[in-house]
Amino acid sequence: MSEMTEHNEQHQHEAEEAAAVETAETVETEQAELTYEELQARVTELEGQLKDSELRGLANEQNLRRRHQQEIADTHKFAGQKFAAEMLPVKDYLEMALLDQSGNFDALKMGVQMTLNELQKAFDATHIKEINPQPGDKLDPHQHQAMQAVVSEQEPNTIVSVMKKGYTLADRVLRPAMVVVAKKED
Repeated sequence: MSEMTEHNEQHQHEAEEAAAVETAETVETEQAELTYEELQARVTELEGQLKDSELRGLANEQNLRRRHQQEIADTHKFAGQKFAAEMLPVKDYLEMALLDQSGNFDALKMGVQMTLNELQKAFDATHIKEINPQPGDKLDPHQHQAMQAVVSEQEPNTIVSVMKKGYTLADRVLRPAMVVVAKKED
């Protein structure tokens, strides 16, 4: 009987081992399934966060673009504000000169000179500079416009006289100086 007991014990031991292996496999499978489900939930959560972050980024970009466009529009709208403010005293002086009924030519001349001084201050404050070439200077097509060519003893393509001064605004030509240039005899 001891052989039989031994055989039964061995059989029981084998059955217990088989049950333990089966239980372990079941637990691993359940853990794998839970892990997979947990991973799926985490992936979904991360996708949501990514989508939210992407939407916030797009909204921020749209706000920046809209703000930038508004700043550009405001800059264009008020670009002449400084110059306009500088011109107000000039207008005031001109109006006062027109209202003067005294007939005093010297007073009128002094008023015009004061007005011209105010205008020059406005030009200085807004970086408007004269282009006033001198006779004998070389013609610069970027700053001068030849209105007429005359036969002269001067070197060809040099300035003989200035018809109208030119002006620049911060190194950009507003109006070229209108000049008469020298040419050779035909």
